[in-house]
Amino acid sequence: MRFSVFLNARSMAPEQDRALIHHLTNHAERAAALGFDALFLPDHHFNGYMPIASDSYMFASYLAAKFPHMHFGFSVTSVPLHHPVRFVERINILDQLTDGKLLVGVGSGTTPEEMIGFGVDYRDAGAISEKNLALAEQLWAKTMDDPAVEIDNGPHQGRVLQRIAPAAYSEGHARLMPVAMKESSARRAAENAWPAFIPAFTPPQIGGTEPMKHVAKFFGIYRTMLEAAGHSADKIARALDWTTHTYQLVHVADSDEQARDEMMAILRAYQDAIEREAEFNARAEIKRREQEDRSHAQCADRGLDRHLVPVRFARNGGRASQAL
Repeated sequence: MRFSVFLNARSMAPEQDRALIHHLTNHAERAAALGFDALFLPDHHFNGYMPIASDSYMFASYLAAKFPHMHFGFSVTSVPLHHPVRFVERINILDQLTDGKLLVGVGSGTTPEEMIGFGVDYRDAGAISEKNLALAEQLWAKTMDDPAVEIDNGPHQGRVLQRIAPAAYSEGHARLMPVAMKESSARRAAENAWPAFIPAFTPPQIGGTEPMKHVAKFFGIYRTMLEAAGHSADKIARALDWTTHTYQLVHVADSDEQARDEMMAILRAYQDAIEREAEFNARAEIKRREQEDRSHAQCADRGLDRHLVPVRFARNGGRASQAL
């Protein structure tokens, strides 16, 4: 079993951001000195609470230079928010800087506010994520002489003529860690002999054991698929070696009373952040509906059938006119 540190402390105001960045750096330094195996970082945007999560790849590269013996992971990268070219380039750079000690958790994201901020229709997030990962595989495999990789995936567009530079350090590319909640994600991890990120999305509660029921369920599904995929025993062992679960309710202090008091303070701040995020997600959803209503009204003014002109066509005038 390996133990890692998840750098996910919260800043509740702009004036706290700089101090938190330095505190997280110091926390990482202590983890490295105490023998933890890896540092994991989140990927979040616009929620106002995690100042390094807006570009955790950049923060990881800074930490990698300070702690070259450690592994670095992302739990998890919201794939629909990242252009596949930048996704692949940044992973390759970190793969090189860490000598392959990289674990890239991948998922389709969770919050409408983040999706809307990046021009992604969150109702399409799963499909965009799947296609982005398929495009990433094409980009990783592309040589200079291969045909261009065409990118046409929601807000992500492009045509890649040459290879991605730098090349990956790891064979093929750095290890991905799909979130093993959906069957397709668990199967992707199992078939590629990648580690999986095992979720347990239940509210933390002191003394509670509910998350472990979810861990056992999703880990069991993934392990069954992994063992049935025809890999060698060595590959299976390596995949299981880094299969990871983040557990948020372990707090150590000098006494039980101190630990409980400090933990309750953390949980109250966590609840405040969740409530604030829910409020802004609701605002984002209202804004999306208003934009959709305006688009439908414009279609009606022009005598067009609103059902024949989905909002997603608005991102590409050429395709919209051809469809009409």
